[in-house]
Order: sequence, then C-alpha cells, then structure tokens
Amino acid sequence: MKFSKKVLKNGLRVITVPMKDNPTATVLVLVEAGSKYEEKKVNGISHFLEHMCFKGTIKRPKAIDISKELDALGSQYNAFTAQEYTGYYAKSDAKHFSQIFDIVSDIYLNSTFPEIEMQREKGVIIEEINMYEDMPQRHVQDLMMKLLYGDQPAGWNIAGEKKNILEMKNDDFVKYKKEHYLPEATVLVVSGAVTEKQVMNEVNKIFEKVSRGKKIKKAKVKEAQAKPEVLVSFKKTDQTHFVLGVRSLNLFNKKSAVLSVLGGVLGGGMSSRLFQKLREEMGVGYYVRAYNDAYTDHGFFQISAGVDNKRIEEVLKAVLEECNKLKNSKVSEEELNKVKECLIGNMKLSLESSDDIANFHGGQELLKREIISAEEKAKEIRKVTAVQIQYLAKDIFQNNKLNLALIGPFKEHTEKAKFLKILKF
Repeated sequence: MKFSKKVLKNGLRVITVPMKDNPTATVLVLVEAGSKYEEKKVNGISHFLEHMCFKGTIKRPKAIDISKELDALGSQYNAFTAQEYTGYYAKSDAKHFSQIFDIVSDIYLNSTFPEIEMQREKGVIIEEINMYEDMPQRHVQDLMMKLLYGDQPAGWNIAGEKKNILEMKNDDFVKYKKEHYLPEATVLVVSGAVTEKQVMNEVNKIFEKVSRGKKIKKAKVKEAQAKPEVLVSFKKTDQTHFVLGVRSLNLFNKKSAVLSVLGGVLGGGMSSRLFQKLREEMGVGYYVRAYNDAYTDHGFFQISAGVDNKRIEEVLKAVLEECNKLKNSKVSEEELNKVKECLIGNMKLSLESSDDIANFHGGQELLKREIISAEEKAKEIRKVTAVQIQYLAKDIFQNNKLNLALIGPFKEHTEKAKFLKILKF
C-alpha cells in the first residue's frame, strides 16, 4: 500500500495513506510522550494528560463539546498511552475528514486542563488503576516490567501510582506538555478515502505555524541480571496467571523476524506447540501466548498463560521443556511453513481498516523513522530458516535472562524458593 511522507519546517512528520475504496478516514496523532519520558514524582502524567486533553480546549471549552461533536459525526474516537508514545485518533465517514482533523488537532494543540475536570478525573484514574489491579491477566504484565527493570522508567506503571495522581497540579501538565508535545516529536497520520492534497491543506492551516521546541530525551534503559528472578503476587484467584520472560531483542534488531517466527512456533495459534501442550494435552488452561515485546532500546520475549492453581509447577516445567526443544532440535519444514503463513495472514487481516493502517504506518515512523510495508515484512518472515530459529533459541533461552512473574494464591516469602528451583533451561 502506497503512502506519502512530508516533513514540515518545524519537524512535524505527516504520513498520508490513500485508501481509494475505503469509505472511512482516520486521523491519528502520535507523540513521543509516555511513561519512559517521566520523572518518578510525576509517574503517570503521560496517561493523565491523555485523559485531560479530552476535557476542553480553547475552541471547545467543555468535554461535552468535544464528545457531542464527534458523536454527531458517527465517529469512533479514543486515545492511548504506552511507554514510548501517546496517541489520539478519530475515525469517521470520509466526508467528515476536515471536521475530525480539526477536532483531533485541537485536542492535541489547545487543551486547557480545567481545574474542576482535573480534580474529577483523579478519581476516574484511581478507579482505572484499581480495575487493572483486579484483572490478574493484565496486571501480571505490569509485574513483569517491574521485575525486569525495577525502579527506572521502563519498570514503572504507565497509569502511575495513586499517590502521584492525587498530588498532580495544573502546572505539571502545562510543563510536561511544553517539554514533550513538540512538532519534531510528533507524527500525524491520515488514512482512508483522502488525497495527499486534502491532507496537506488541513495540515498547513493548523500546524505550519507551530514552533519548534527542545525535546527532552528519555532515560536509557539499564539491564542487569545474573540469575533467574521471580516475583510472586498473592491474590485469591481460581487461576494462576503468569508471564515467563527472557531478555531479548529491541525494535531495531535484524533478527526480529526470526524471533517473531519462534514466537509463532511456541504460542502463535491454536496449533502452536504450547497451545497443544497446555490446553489440548494437559487441559490446564484456556489461553497461552508467546511473542516478543520490543521497544526502541530493549525487549523481552514472553510466554503468558492462565492455568489451574494446583498444576502451576507442572505447567512451568512443560513450558521450559518446550523452549529447550527449540534449542536442541530444528523445526520441521512443514511446521515452519505453517507458522510463517499464519503470521503473515494474521498481519494482513489486522490491516483491513483505516485506523489499523494508520497505526501500522504511524507507529513505525514514530519509533523507527522508517516504514516497512506489510509485503516487505512478509518477505522477511518467509526468509527465516529453522537453523536461525534454533540459533536464536540457544541465545535467548538462558538462565541468566530468565524471569517469572505470577499472580495467584501463593505467598512470596514461603513459595518463591519453590518457583526458583523450577526456573532453569
């Protein structure tokens, strides 16, 4: 799929992806502002700011003014915050493109952070944090980041700590936005039934006069590990949810396609080795996944599942055994080809709508400053060999890279040692 890229004098990158036969248009703004860019005392501000940007602008003073206008267009709209970026988007019938472009731009550029809304939203975010903590399948992911990276931005919770949220002031938002919401740290993506000319007309009207700033860089991730590590969180649950993680490759590593296929072999579908082992053979759980979680300067390969509390030790041993099989023997050509086509098919199925296309192009441009097409990614996947998979498995499946985070009815001080004994390749 063809796209165009323009860079304004102020550094703003504009990506247009025309989709002639698609009736919709998506406007997406991505900015390098996430939990990795935060100081500890304001951890959670990226996510809080994302909420506040919908609470009123100069042009649209109240939250209802924004939501009512977008709803009247039949739009889908939202925002999201991650470790390395924040995104704002709206999707609508393409005939409303100019209007949704104006609204999304207004949210990004002109938010006013009304005091009454800020105080009210503190309660909303506290409840959001409570909700995540009550969802062990999700919360165990936060625990894994804490285990891997500890007390540094990469290990902090994206939503922040409750204490921080309650203490944040209007000035904190103004300062943070001034430091990070800058044209040179922003990618604007428009996809759907639009032309480059239409997009640039809107861009030039709104963004051309936005001035440059001085972007504050994120702290470099520090990694140090000499032996397997375990983090146990007690919760009365019917299932034990766990993440088994090994330090691996970042976004820029040339072996990323190999690791993607390795993940597909282990947990990429219902015919994958771990799905067949844990669900079909052992009958211990409903879901199991395996994939590489990659960032600009670090990454970890994870295997996650929710399983019968009484059989967690048996499950962990089985998972580690499957990892070792990849170290000790090559994947067959038949299995390799099946996994490759599964990965490529799933990728293409995930790129059917204008918002998916916008995220695909925008995410690559923001983090890597290059865009590789789906077809190019498919070619990289098809080139992966069984030898490469075995070699990479030997490299990452090592005891000094191994970590386990789990949530279940286990007390850390009495049962951590039990899990540590199991953790070895």
